[in-house]
Amino acid sequence: MSIPEHIRYVAIEGTIGVGKTSLAQMLLKRWSPQFADSCGISFLEEKFDNNPFLEKFYTHPDEYAFQTQLFFLISRLQELKNNVSQNEMFRPLLVSDYTFDKDRIFAAQNLTDAEFSMYDTVSKSLSVDLPTPDYIIYLQAGVDTLLSRIRHRNREMERNIQGDYLLNLQQRFDHHFWHYSACPVMIINTDRIDFVHYPEHFENLASMIETWPASTTYYAPEGK
Repeated sequence: MSIPEHIRYVAIEGTIGVGKTSLAQMLLKRWSPQFADSCGISFLEEKFDNNPFLEKFYTHPDEYAFQTQLFFLISRLQELKNNVSQNEMFRPLLVSDYTFDKDRIFAAQNLTDAEFSMYDTVSKSLSVDLPTPDYIIYLQAGVDTLLSRIRHRNREMERNIQGDYLLNLQQRFDHHFWHYSACPVMIINTDRIDFVHYPEHFENLASMIETWPASTTYYAPEGK
């Protein structure tokens, strides 16, 4: 296993419950030995639980969607600019369990047309020269798989998430990353694997990720 020198910012994306943070943490452990003689790998983890509007959004989405998205927009911008731009000269590798683009996907799903227009204006004015990943790992899963994983992790605020909401969100993510051109994207369907509990599934998945394709690539492992 070797991470090419041009790969210095890896982002993992996907819908709610697909396993982004779990995969990020497992890859961090796998890749850390390569950077043992340097300052190590940085991990940028999405801090969803510090959004004061998120829990209210899940119970009253029409009332709190705009506040929720605006908070995420500003906080993610600050985190990315602080952790990517300022540390560019010092870090060997940054792994993130989200991209800035996900906020726009959620905004398009949750906001009214008028709210989204205002959100879009703010987003474009603040995100000028925002660094982009060198490589994106986009995890897919069907609605039944997502609902099962969400139930398993048992976060109280997520208990009312419905299948229709996840389906619409998945379709938006699919469209975005199938047409993404800023960097290579590895699109992985995770319906038939459980990389958290089966080491052989993770090994197979990690080996595919480490082919570092130069263009968008789709992979559907048959783990079960």
